[in-house]
Amino acid sequence: MRWTILPAALVLALLSAGVRAQETAAQVQPYDIDRNGVLMLVRSSLVALDHANKTGNYTVLRELGAPGFQRNNAAVLAEAFSAPRAEKLDLGGVLVIEPQLTLMPRLENGMLHMAGFFPSVPAQVHFDMLFAPVDRTWKLTGLSLDISEGGPLAPASEAEPEQEPPAEPPEAPRPQVFPLPRPQ
Repeated sequence: MRWTILPAALVLALLSAGVRAQETAAQVQPYDIDRNGVLMLVRSSLVALDHANKTGNYTVLRELGAPGFQRNNAAVLAEAFSAPRAEKLDLGGVLVIEPQLTLMPRLENGMLHMAGFFPSVPAQVHFDMLFAPVDRTWKLTGLSLDISEGGPLAPASEAEPEQEPPAEPPEAPRPQVFPLPRPQ
């Protein structure tokens, strides 16, 4: 399941990125942000979304965002995240689980971009976030959320008969994971 809310300008920029790949490559550079900064940005954004989903009130999520994100009124945000709200998706676990980054923080056209997932069972929360600099702080301007099956499950107990596992299609290659560095 995938839920995405991105400002129209970002969608256009992403669509034209393939055409201007060489220009974009010159405008993408790693961004040095410490582990705590990453945790605060990712967790606060997902907790704000979780609270919005639980209350049905998206005004706080909207107001916490950058001006580009604020162009989405609360009704647009409610519609964009109606599926996880209807499924009563609980994102509270992001407070206690360490995210694993699949895209290290980097600047793309002046915006901070990072992606990753929370390794949990039975489902994993995958995120892709974009932040814009506003008043000397990073504010959410784009958010994509995807929920997939979690990691390996516990083996069957000995009392259960062993069954042939169902044939599964080959998995797509997994993205490289970059754990957040621990403070020294």
